[in-house]
Amino acid sequence: MKGKKVIVAGAGKSGISSVGLLLRNGADVILFDQNESLDQEKLFKNFGHPDRVELVLGSMPVEKMKEADLMVISPGIALDAPFVNRVRDAGVPIWGEIELAAYFNRGRIAAITGTNGKTTTTTLVGEIFKAEKENSLVVGNIGTPFTQFADSTQQGQLIAAEISSFQLETIHTFHPEVSAVLNLTPDHLNRHYTFENYATVKMRITENQTGEDTCVMNYDDPEVRVRAEQLTNVKVLYFSRLEQLEEGVFIKDGVIVIREAGQETDVLPVSDIRILGNHNVENVLAAVAITYKMGIPVSVIRSTVAAFQGVEHRIEYVRTVKGVDYYNDSKGTNPDAAIKAVEAMQKPTLLIGGGYDKHSDYDEWITSFGGKVKYLVLLGETAQAISDAAKRHGFNQVILTDGLEEAVKFCYEHSRPGEAVLLSPACASWDMFKSYEERGTLFKQYVNDLEE
Repeated sequence: MKGKKVIVAGAGKSGISSVGLLLRNGADVILFDQNESLDQEKLFKNFGHPDRVELVLGSMPVEKMKEADLMVISPGIALDAPFVNRVRDAGVPIWGEIELAAYFNRGRIAAITGTNGKTTTTTLVGEIFKAEKENSLVVGNIGTPFTQFADSTQQGQLIAAEISSFQLETIHTFHPEVSAVLNLTPDHLNRHYTFENYATVKMRITENQTGEDTCVMNYDDPEVRVRAEQLTNVKVLYFSRLEQLEEGVFIKDGVIVIREAGQETDVLPVSDIRILGNHNVENVLAAVAITYKMGIPVSVIRSTVAAFQGVEHRIEYVRTVKGVDYYNDSKGTNPDAAIKAVEAMQKPTLLIGGGYDKHSDYDEWITSFGGKVKYLVLLGETAQAISDAAKRHGFNQVILTDGLEEAVKFCYEHSRPGEAVLLSPACASWDMFKSYEERGTLFKQYVNDLEE
């Protein structure tokens, strides 16, 4: 990259990390963001060589586009945004942050995608890697940009990477040793427009893999399975919660088993898994398959899975107040994830939902309540649409609130001992919060402020 001029589009966490990587490796950077009110002084404190960064805000002049050898685009920017089209028309190659990281990476990558379960699975894979090799990394959509570490990675270093559909749109050479597609249900249709487009982008995780590599896939998910059967460039290893497979990772007599080349290896009893819900059993099966194919000893996998307590914001137990259990599932940002959270609840539940509109369909979520949900407490852009869907299905215990604090207060006042309160929005957070993390953190704060 030495001597190259690179446009970095987007001044958020991903963009700032990409700028840092480029500067460390001799490139000059044009940092572009459409938000004209960004604080230049604050931004430039992130960079070791601010003299090699030019900040452009608002709109990108054509002459600047023509100066560039490459544009690195942040995942939050749509590929059909007008300025992206203009850059493309100017003949400038467009990479994403993951592709930029892959250019510098020297480690061994296990890359995980899917609609739901990515963060839990990637976190568990990362824990297993760290139990085997202390210098292992967990990067990607999970919160730590890969570009932050890519140019300091070492040969053989183990890297667990959570990869979103937005990141997969802009890969060219990104090549994981093991990839995984956990499940496929409609999501981000405001960006990808159709489910088929979305699923096609997700499957790009296998695009540069070869017959020496493995893709771990969910045998129980029909959308995943039909696409797995079409793969010819990479070996497929299935996992299944429901079936005993001829080859793969599955459950036999209550024990997770790896079967390969006619040999069976017991990993651990399902009863030893400490995280709630059938979906988390699937996440564990996926993590076992991924780490096994990355060469981690089964003894290390076994002990790490048995100790794993889950991730923040994913069906996270917060507190019991007056006999009512409170759970934070702010990471449940689409209906399918929220269905899994409802299924994991063992008590009558007051459910808090709603948020940013991703053009999702909420009918299946509503029908999953099955008499378990006592009240549906809604907030955000989608509140009315979800309320309408609930009433179409005969569920009328719907409360509309102005915000999360009011929703928590309602649940506190209307719950009874032996019940549960679950934040699982089925929607993204961006209408009222910076991120699902901020939403979950505020929920925990409001719960912890409740009086016993």
